[in-house]
Amino acid sequence: MNRKHFINSFLPLVGVVATAGNGLQATEDDSNLPAIIPSLLKAGDEIAITCPAGFISIEAIQPAVNRMKEWGFKIRIGNAIGKRDNSFGGTDQERLADLQQLMDDKNVKAIMCARGGYGLVRIIDKLNFKKLLLYPKWIIGFSDITVMHNHLNRQYNLASIHSKMCNSFPDNWITADMVQQESIESIRKCLTGVKMKYTVLPNASNRLGNARGRLVGGNLKTIESLAGSSSSMNTRGRILFLEDTGEYLYNIDRMLWNLKRSGKLSELSGLIIGGFKIKKDDEGEEFGRTLEDIVLEKVAAYKYPVCFDFPVGHQKNNLALKCGVLHSFNVTTEEALLTEQ
Repeated sequence: MNRKHFINSFLPLVGVVATAGNGLQATEDDSNLPAIIPSLLKAGDEIAITCPAGFISIEAIQPAVNRMKEWGFKIRIGNAIGKRDNSFGGTDQERLADLQQLMDDKNVKAIMCARGGYGLVRIIDKLNFKKLLLYPKWIIGFSDITVMHNHLNRQYNLASIHSKMCNSFPDNWITADMVQQESIESIRKCLTGVKMKYTVLPNASNRLGNARGRLVGGNLKTIESLAGSSSSMNTRGRILFLEDTGEYLYNIDRMLWNLKRSGKLSELSGLIIGGFKIKKDDEGEEFGRTLEDIVLEKVAAYKYPVCFDFPVGHQKNNLALKCGVLHSFNVTTEEALLTEQ
């Protein structure tokens, strides 16, 4: 999206946005406001790599660098890559400065977060989004990067890409299995304008129906931690997708109660349950319910479609999803279909 087009598309927001200390801020009820969609990438465009959360070495990102160069993009390695402050990719100030510099640079067309872990929430409120809104670019990642996806969606209606990161690229592309290759290639497709369309095999617990709405979501634990903050997601009329890893069933139950009690589940258009790597219950402390039981209990009062086993999460089949972008969602007895509009 060029600057002129962005400014024209933003005019309808006059009167329904407020000027915030760090940029233009969307209001609570933004269901009918136009989303800001960054420009699609072409050969020669620049993708920057940074570490807003956990540490990663320069050597560890090399497979991702090589692959994205093969896609035809220029790659800039951010200053935070290789820096370390215990588990973090540099100090808070180092990570903040690197991400801010890349967000502000109009020559950077996308920012790939090198890995997740933990740390983005420590710097999110110090970021200035004014130049990112003048020169919108794709911010890419998942897990801890759920903080950024939800903040961009809630505060600015800015689309972003939930997908694998540098630490998930295979060392040898030729020997990588097809599932891993497909997940990585979906990032390229998202960036270059291929309309995303994913078909998922049916699950007996799916709830049938049709929906339409912007896509929001990410890591369930991270979403729960954002409750009550300026990054808490707006779910009205949205299609919500959730994934998580390393949690007990009772923890998943508790987190979903949080979403239900805070009203996040009541006005959805549809619900997508991705991969959940569940810890085995301690002996004698079995929770006695399946993931499907837990989810369907929370949404029993609502009528929207629900699907399970969607290929997103901490797993090989983690397909790229465009957060903040309008999708249709159709669940039938034969399949679940998510299609970018």
